[in-house]
Amino acid sequence: MSRDPNTFAESTLPFLLDEAEPVPLPSGTTPSYIADHRKRLRLRFTEGGAAAMPDYEMLELVLFRAIPRRDVKPLARALMDRFGDFNRVLTAPAERLRDVAGVGNAVITELKIVEAAAHRMARARVLEQNVVSSWDALLDYCHTTMAHRETEQFRVLYLDRKNVVIADEEQARGTVDHVPVYPREVAKRALELNASAMILVHNHPSGDPTPSQTDIAMTDQINAACQALGLTLHDHLIIGKSRELSFRSEGYL
Repeated sequence: MSRDPNTFAESTLPFLLDEAEPVPLPSGTTPSYIADHRKRLRLRFTEGGAAAMPDYEMLELVLFRAIPRRDVKPLARALMDRFGDFNRVLTAPAERLRDVAGVGNAVITELKIVEAAAHRMARARVLEQNVVSSWDALLDYCHTTMAHRETEQFRVLYLDRKNVVIADEEQARGTVDHVPVYPREVAKRALELNASAMILVHNHPSGDPTPSQTDIAMTDQINAACQALGLTLHDHLIIGKSRELSFRSEGYL
């Protein structure tokens, strides 16, 4: 999936870092061919929505704001070549984005604004909602925030007695195949929030949500801590790239 960041799918003039001082144009405006291209893309988006556009063109629309007077198609292609799809570009760590020639602070800021907006919209459909009646929204939220991460993240959704989500908290981050979790801290936090139940969620960057023996053992430890304190562990979800696994549905709980 990864390619040399200096190799592009199409030849083009080299572009400078996005925060570099722009070179004044004779007319003082964006070249007409770039302006026309941007106008056409915006019109297609307005008329047809995101479904009418491939990933790299959606990425171009985001990059327009960061790089106002240059052709951003080569950079969009380079980012897609490096990370694979639109979602993985948005969720890529800043330090990895900087490895792509042409990416600087302005580009990273625009990408992270879009990522944060997507997370916030998905989260709003989950918080203060009953998980039974909004289970699909919960799964959508978990996939939006975690499915495309390159390292493992462990989250806990804390619920009240009516199974309404009262808190969504990241407990830990780890490496590509491990995240440290402390069962006592998870249970202690539930008591601090006056929660009655919880749902554990973590991602597998490999894309395969099959639980490891470590995942199973950690879940058993948290479940034991919950039972000792009168709390309910409803489920543990493992999020893969295109599907999820439920410990409850698979008989692990």
